[in-house]
Amino acid sequence: MTRTRKTPQRSVTQSAKPTPVSQPLRIIGGQWRGRKLTFPAVDGLRPTGDRIRETLFNWLAPFLPGAHCLDLFAGSGALGFEALSRGADEALLLERDPSAAAQLRENLKTLKTTAGEVIQADSIEWLTTAPATPFDVVFVDPPFQHDLWQISIDRLAEGGWLTPDAAVYIESEPDTPIVVPEHWHLHRDKTSGQVRYRLYFVDR
Repeated sequence: MTRTRKTPQRSVTQSAKPTPVSQPLRIIGGQWRGRKLTFPAVDGLRPTGDRIRETLFNWLAPFLPGAHCLDLFAGSGALGFEALSRGADEALLLERDPSAAAQLRENLKTLKTTAGEVIQADSIEWLTTAPATPFDVVFVDPPFQHDLWQISIDRLAEGGWLTPDAAVYIESEPDTPIVVPEHWHLHRDKTSGQVRYRLYFVDR
């Protein structure tokens, strides 16, 4: 009896495209303009797009030299690294995910800078501590699937985290409701696709 040879079927695992373990990040301005870094493919980690970053840092250009910055939900580090590249004196990058935090540290080594510091921590819990030094510029860009905007704003405003004329950047979905203190002045407000981005200044 002649046996018919069966063609082995590919499993779903074999045919599926592999999930990337890292993704590219490019610094778009300042001393490290064009430098390419990487960040891990962590769920919910979404770097601020190049066009939005360019607009934001044009807004911040007069205020960045010498600034002490806080990247509250650092993720890829796009905002913190860009701030350092464009003249900020220091940037503290907070990141909860261990692999993302480790890559942030590696990227600082790649850039050969000691001006950045990475802390692996839950940002909301971290804001319950007393700040050693208030910040001049704060970036609030949490994962969009978590509703962390309002609690971040409240704790920044109430905990002594901001200098008297600090700048606070908030990135969210277009319909995300937020309430800021009366002494925060809205400087710029734009929407690009599914992203709304706002820059506030704290009035003295």
